[in-house]
Amino acid sequence: MTKVSPSMLSCDFSRLGEELVRVKDAGADWAHLDVMDGAFVPNITFGAPVIKAMRKCSDIVFDAHLMIQDPIRYVDDFADAGCDCITVHCEAEGDIHGAISRIRERGRIPGISVNPETPFEKVEPFLGEVDLLLVMTVHPGFGGQSFIADCVPKIAMGREWAQRNNRKLEISVDGGVNAETGRLCVEAGATVLVAGSSLFKLDDMAPEIASWKTYRPDL
Repeated sequence: MTKVSPSMLSCDFSRLGEELVRVKDAGADWAHLDVMDGAFVPNITFGAPVIKAMRKCSDIVFDAHLMIQDPIRYVDDFADAGCDCITVHCEAEGDIHGAISRIRERGRIPGISVNPETPFEKVEPFLGEVDLLLVMTVHPGFGGQSFIADCVPKIAMGREWAQRNNRKLEISVDGGVNAETGRLCVEAGATVLVAGSSLFKLDDMAPEIASWKTYRPDL
């Protein structure tokens, strides 16, 4: 069954706790937390203290996406804040292998993310060390962007790698995901759909989430 991870970047920040409860009650599997530092990407969102406060509101899986430089500096902070999955970027500065190792040492699920312009070959050396591959289908930094269809072959490459090396590897897709593009991603091999505006614009996102969970890969 396909997992759904609503991106809290699109929620009402003045009601973060309530929005988190809304997401879980709608049947979401994870809550996606976009952490931006203003350096790796031009925008700034929230950090570990806000996530720690959010953790008190729900026990849903926290899927943290660190769009930050030199992420090893903050792995412990996000683990202590209650993040379950911690994903770093292959394009970020610093010791990325070390960051992944530290995430696992802290008992969290390590992930690696790849940007639209980055070839699959750049992320492949990290795949044997992680449990999650996050394929960006928009340029990171801002919500509400349009889906970049040229990234779909990268999802298929990740699935092919997983079939050969680690069938339990989760392949998540983030950016411009809606009913149509989400189905396309799952057919290419995605197992987790991250979506912001297409879900949070709905008064009731539960039927949409339930529908997405029925998507099956075209294997």
